[in-house]
Amino acid sequence: LYRYEKDGTRVDNITKWGLNQFRDRYKNPLIQTEDIFHYVYAVLHHPAYRTKYELNLKREFPRMPFYADFHQWATWGKALMDLHLNYEAIAPYGLNRVEIATKDNPKAKLKADKVNGVITLDENTELTGVPAIAWDYKLGNRSALEWILDQYKEKKPKDPTIAKLFNTYKFADYKEQVIDLLDRVCTVSVKTMEIIQQMPVE
Repeated sequence: LYRYEKDGTRVDNITKWGLNQFRDRYKNPLIQTEDIFHYVYAVLHHPAYRTKYELNLKREFPRMPFYADFHQWATWGKALMDLHLNYEAIAPYGLNRVEIATKDNPKAKLKADKVNGVITLDENTELTGVPAIAWDYKLGNRSALEWILDQYKEKKPKDPTIAKLFNTYKFADYKEQVIDLLDRVCTVSVKTMEIIQQMPVE
């Protein structure tokens, strides 16, 4: 939305020229740079836009179309941004925690079963009741839930010195935080997809 110069001056990244383009197009002098920022955020989540310009988006900066009903797109964008910035404070979805065993020092699994809506955390614990729509919210080519699972996996560094001296991470130390995070991100994913599904198909 904005950046800071070396002297501390805040500068809008949406230029006056860009602001005037939107104001002129929608014949609305009350449009502000933050409204445009939210509009763009919504458009970048629009499945039809991402599909139509898939090749372009891989090799150049996105170009913004002027969709009908600017206010609606800005509203969607603001709602999406609020979800994505405040994911740690959002209410948990209410996934079911199932203890499938009572092993000491259970081996971490961190696997997703999309078909059955199950996340296996380790040999002892599963989360069930993940709605199918939650897997549809993706960060790149993986769902947000799968991205979390991958980030918390135990990985052995290739360098033997690092593996011996610094490889101290154990999933078990973070298990409760990961369960809470997955539950909240499930809510974010579902609510995100509910907004995206309101967008026009073309």
